[in-house]
Amino acid sequence: MSSYVLMKILESTPTRYDRGIRLISRGTIGRVYERVAEIAVTPGARVLDLGCGTGGLSLACAARGASVVGIDKDPGMLEVAKGKAASGDVEWIELGAMEIEDRFEPETFDAVVSCLMFSELFPEEREYVLSRAAGLLVPDGLIVVADEVLPPSAPKRFVRKLARWPLAAATWLATQTTTHALKDLSGLISKAGFRDVHEEHIRPAGIAIVRGANQGLAA
Repeated sequence: MSSYVLMKILESTPTRYDRGIRLISRGTIGRVYERVAEIAVTPGARVLDLGCGTGGLSLACAARGASVVGIDKDPGMLEVAKGKAASGDVEWIELGAMEIEDRFEPETFDAVVSCLMFSELFPEEREYVLSRAAGLLVPDGLIVVADEVLPPSAPKRFVRKLARWPLAAATWLATQTTTHALKDLSGLISKAGFRDVHEEHIRPAGIAIVRGANQGLAA
């Protein structure tokens, strides 16, 4: 079963989400959360977590001294997040990533973070959310995105495709869609106007963490 199908199953059973994500990420998801928080957070920073799920990344950022807004369109996920002990300085809001421009004022946040959300969006949705996120960031504010990525070389992508084609077929039968692992996450963030883009990889999960600095609002 593909990671996309597993994600959809887990999203329908929020109480089992954390256990499932640990399996999908081959036990690295905690390290991913901590690394994203380490990059994004300075004490007192205002952070927006897109697609916060059950709150793992939001709480990691709050533990480092950030004031966090975690948004997710799934109320069940948010209920699990709210129930976690020592929740820190986090505000949980039922809201989709496509709606952020209507909810928040420009230059509200010092950092925008996300984990395993952009791979679930269509290309035009990714571009839209990144452009809206840029408007919510202060000048020089950071975006930090962790998500599934395709291998960098064509031979490795070919091997991955051969190994995963039965999973892609199962995904289509179950959901009438396919996986959306990102081919060029750094390029996507650069195209959205962020500068000083840097990518690092968490192995063996196939997850990349990409950061970029906001150019600031146009005059």
